[in-house]
Amino acid sequence: MKILLVGGAGYIGSHVALQFLERGDQVGIFDNLSSGLKSNVDQHADFFEGDILNYEQIAAVLEEGWDAVIHLAAFKAAGESMIAPEKYSHNNISGSLNLIAACSKAKVKNFILSSTAAVYGEPEYLPVDEHHPTRPTNYYGYTKLAIEENLEWYSQLRDLSYVSLRYFNAAGYDNEGRMLGLESNPANLIPVVMEVAMGIRPNLLIFGSDWDTPDKTAIRDYVHVTDLATAHVLAVDYLMEGKGNLIVNLGSENGISVQQIVDTAREITGHPIPAEYVERRKGDPAKLIASSKEARKTLGWKAVHSSVENIIASTWRVYLANQKRLES
Repeated sequence: MKILLVGGAGYIGSHVALQFLERGDQVGIFDNLSSGLKSNVDQHADFFEGDILNYEQIAAVLEEGWDAVIHLAAFKAAGESMIAPEKYSHNNISGSLNLIAACSKAKVKNFILSSTAAVYGEPEYLPVDEHHPTRPTNYYGYTKLAIEENLEWYSQLRDLSYVSLRYFNAAGYDNEGRMLGLESNPANLIPVVMEVAMGIRPNLLIFGSDWDTPDKTAIRDYVHVTDLATAHVLAVDYLMEGKGNLIVNLGSENGISVQQIVDTAREITGHPIPAEYVERRKGDPAKLIASSKEARKTLGWKAVHSSVENIIASTWRVYLANQKRLES
């Protein structure tokens, strides 16, 4: 098959590309390299530098004919989205509409969206399944929900089928060490923990020490990026079989606390990782855990690489590989 990964030079996209290439598919990467890295692009993939905000650029690439398009080109920092909503509406909504419209014009029939558990907002029950109300508490989550809603409309008005993959917390790196590109200016917990272990940051800020959890720190569902990549391959196959639209959660279904992440990282890295407790962040829930039952049932997907030990160890290997560059 011929698969175009939009935003495929990024952290998740590069892992997705790897799995399609491994099974012999033809892979194209369309990326503006604003956060993705050229070094993440496999030599066997075709690379197109461009921006989804430029309709002519993406339309020209899509005219080459693709069996499926995977959209991974959104900004994703929830906190930043509350400070700079214009940036997120411009790229995530306007850019995505450009991409969807260009797919429609090029008669691309299969579309995979990298979505997020942020569409749910404050959990009303756990584990969170796909029937949970969608009430985002940050603007980033709203932009992803808006894209999903537009895909639903296009599926009715045009010959377009889609799968929306609602990730929980993506983490880890390729277990075989084939992906070594680090995200720039990371905001997520585990990369920040790694930077503290490396001495790049002086300490870790833990938001809240009085949560209603066993160790009083917040609990999240972390899913290994290789497991996420597998889901994209399965989603393309699902659409190619003509099974229609699908929205599924992708999570490990295991809750891991901030303190567990820190303790595991201390053990694996051998570094003390100083931490300071600060006030909770507005909108943060105490616990967020996925139900991935629907993904198991419809895609045959399961998180097999997502233990906390493997997530931390695979990430630490990549940081060690980049140590000289990070310290310079």
